Amino acid sequence: MQRISITTSLLAFSLGACAWAPPADETVAEESVGEDLNGSFLADDLDVGRFARIFEGESREVFRQRERILATLGIQTGMAVADVGAGTGLFIGPLNEAVGENGVVYAVDISPGFVDHLRGRVRREGLEAVEVVLCDERSASLPEESVDVVFVCDTYHHFEYPRSTVASLHRALRPGGSLVVVDFDRIPYVSRPWILGHVRAGQQAFVREIEAEGFELIERPRVFGLLENYVLRFRKS
Repeated sequence: MQRISITTSLLAFSLGACAWAPPADETVAEESVGEDLNGSFLADDLDVGRFARIFEGESREVFRQRERILATLGIQTGMAVADVGAGTGLFIGPLNEAVGENGVVYAVDISPGFVDHLRGRVRREGLEAVEVVLCDERSASLPEESVDVVFVCDTYHHFEYPRSTVASLHRALRPGGSLVVVDFDRIPYVSRPWILGHVRAGQQAFVREIEAEGFELIERPRVFGLLENYVLRFRKS
């Protein structure tokens, strides 16, 4: 797979006793929003089976409402779709079916353990439209203008460098393409303690971050059965 990398340079020069340097590219200044956000997924002894039981179990509301969530993506046959943060592969089977034989699904994850599991699942289930991609903490590692829809489910809050990562999603989308984000609604004094401790910011903060990278929020789809999660639909502008 072609990988997208973000490179920057800092030009500085001095003249006599005076020195002048232009502001550094903003990508240089981005700091991690939280160290070790993905440590459990990057561990050499990752227990994929344990996470599969969590991610694909009835106790998880996005699992129970997976068909309704997928309906918000507006997928048509022949499309190219990226499932960023594919995890153990909850959505790759239905996405494979939705895009058809002329489409493609990029199952993207930062965890080598999950990536190995996804590749095995693709072989076992005969998911011919699915290509598995190992990404990194700053980029989804997708080719420029290669997809029509990017889907990020319960993963945005795991973006350690959200500005860089969202910028990579913007580049990967074709003109007018869609970004659909599902994440936990973090509301102080309302959300469960686990959500308050696990998710770094609320819905509006995430919207501002995504819009700052060239996206327009066009819809907040209401999905029946989602009590702790929300859905946001953006357009590449």
